[in-house]
Amino acid sequence: MLGNSQSHPNEEPTATAGVYDAVVIGAGFGGLYMLHRLRDTLGMRVLVLEEQGGVGGTWFMNRYPGARCDTESSVYSYGFPDDRIDEWRWSGKYPEQEELLRYFNFVADRLDLRRSIEFGTRVSGARFDETDSMWNVTKASGEPVRARFLIAAVGMLASAPYAPSIPGFDDFAGTVVHTGAWPADGVDLADKRIGILGTGSTGVQAVPQLAKQAEHLYVLQRTPQFTIPARHVEYDDATWDKVKQQRPALFEKARWSLGGFPWEHNGRSVLNVSGEEREAALEEMWDKGGFEFLWGSYKDILTNPEANKLVTDFVKEKIRSRVNDPATAESLVPNDHPLGSRRPIVDTDYMETFNRDNVTLLDLRRDALLGITESGIRLESGELPLDVLILATGFDAVTGPYLRMDIRGCNGQRLADKWEDVGARSHLGFATSGFPNFFMVAGPGSMFINYAILMEQHVEWISNLITRVRDTGAKVVEVHEEAEIRWANHINEQVEKTIIPLGGNSWWNGTNIPGRERRTLFYFGSYRQYREICDAEAAGGYQNYAIS
Repeated sequence: MLGNSQSHPNEEPTATAGVYDAVVIGAGFGGLYMLHRLRDTLGMRVLVLEEQGGVGGTWFMNRYPGARCDTESSVYSYGFPDDRIDEWRWSGKYPEQEELLRYFNFVADRLDLRRSIEFGTRVSGARFDETDSMWNVTKASGEPVRARFLIAAVGMLASAPYAPSIPGFDDFAGTVVHTGAWPADGVDLADKRIGILGTGSTGVQAVPQLAKQAEHLYVLQRTPQFTIPARHVEYDDATWDKVKQQRPALFEKARWSLGGFPWEHNGRSVLNVSGEEREAALEEMWDKGGFEFLWGSYKDILTNPEANKLVTDFVKEKIRSRVNDPATAESLVPNDHPLGSRRPIVDTDYMETFNRDNVTLLDLRRDALLGITESGIRLESGELPLDVLILATGFDAVTGPYLRMDIRGCNGQRLADKWEDVGARSHLGFATSGFPNFFMVAGPGSMFINYAILMEQHVEWISNLITRVRDTGAKVVEVHEEAEIRWANHINEQVEKTIIPLGGNSWWNGTNIPGRERRTLFYFGSYRQYREICDAEAAGGYQNYAIS
């Protein structure tokens, strides 16, 4: 067995060059903590392979104007106790991309993580060798690396930007840029005619900032979205001192909450209160802003269509009140899906931006995008000249980051083929049968919640299982196929208890990619229940895993 679980936490055991106890793919939130746990706590020899030029994952890649976290900073950071990183101070409620990237660089430096990370290295594939129970990992350069354990901390989105196929792309003489691949040195937007395609979370963040720079901004809307104001505030010293003092309790509350946030719903049904009481409560939550409006108000917003409609209608009226032009407002009001059935969006002045003279909403459901020309875009109504076209068209989410790599398990089975045949099956989002010693941090079948809380839990759960394997002298751990089938059935049953199926085509079910079969990619129960299920698996001795 490689490595030694009894090694001193600050000393790495020696090993043959190019052979490691574990290879971790990705140096974002999950990858950095996985490295720290395996190397510094378990004393394992670990190599992290990171495609980008620095740490930070999604916050290294998403540099578009307006990029910021939509989870409150009090619980969007590492929660494990370590004096070396506890002195970090957030500037406000929702940090911008630059500050988030500084945070991950701060953590990497304070925990001395860079010496175990190889930057600018894309993993093209990996194959499990059944003769010695090792993973052969191949870099895009062709150079091989071997490891007992392979852990994918590739995230759910950022490593797989998606651009739709639109006729004439190659003809455009202006600048085309995807928000998920924004150049580090920026894009010249000053006094330009800018078109932005896509109004998901990224587009909603970018539009207000683009409008401040553009001569004219054209927002090409495919699907109108519900958005909830962020209500961002900067932290003065007194406020930050209070937040910092509360952080341990906030993290603990978030770890056992509905959605990974430090709040709970009020325990009541929307249907069991008077109209006046409901309006007052919703106004109070609206004024607070952020995800608390959904996960911290009434208990049945996301599970009862009748209850949901009352809250959906409330938000529709809020959209109308924020936009001056009635026709524009109606185009911005979603009528094909209820609130919360698609990825919730937190905004800063998004709706108000359409009150600017230099911003025009183009509703592509009424005026279809036919193609791109040398000088701009072609709509049914005619041609529109542009200097810059920005694609805020999302990602090949959840499975895409894995399918970019040629991962092969027992008998050479390709992960892509397995997931094509049976869906992206996993056990709790951690592991998939037929791929021994392979783990995923927040993989398909886990949850869409506060990722900081989820990823930290996943890292600790996986590292605890690896400890169990090593302490027993075993070489191989693999989840039983029956366990992942049961979990797949469970998450399919659970989603039917919610309003999620009413959300139509969405990256939550993979159908944002044309031709992709609709499949449930997340567990849409409460995070508290999910965590209890994970803990029960560990406490029961990992009965759903073969350790040999």
